[in-house]
Amino acid sequence: MTDKITMPAHIERMEQVQIYIQHHLDQPLGRDALADLSGFSVPHFHRVFTACTGESAASYVRRIRMIRAGQKLRMGAVDITQVALSAGYESHSTFGKAFKKFFGLSPSEFRKLSCWDATDLLRQKRRKS
Repeated sequence: MTDKITMPAHIERMEQVQIYIQHHLDQPLGRDALADLSGFSVPHFHRVFTACTGESAASYVRRIRMIRAGQKLRMGAVDITQVALSAGYESHSTFGKAFKKFFGLSPSEFRKLSCWDATDLLRQKRRKS
């Protein structure tokens, strides 16, 4: 009997990796660890994850962390540096540049949006840019 992995099994593994990522955003999420979690080699994991999600694991992690940062700002987080650190950035300025590139607004501009507009922008980004 051949132990072939079927496409649905690949999808299921990648969904498990995505759930793991969402529950461990405060931890390092390198491709080696994620590949190990999936049970695939690093190159195979990269190919399968990208095929299943339409983006690399690193890009997915960055996007999910940035959305979470936006949610924190939307919910009234006062300390942008804390938000930056929890998003995996070492400084406020690096985070600010990445945030502006991702959302098209600086973190402080984002906080000034109405509740409706901020929520709408977050929903758009959740659907993958």
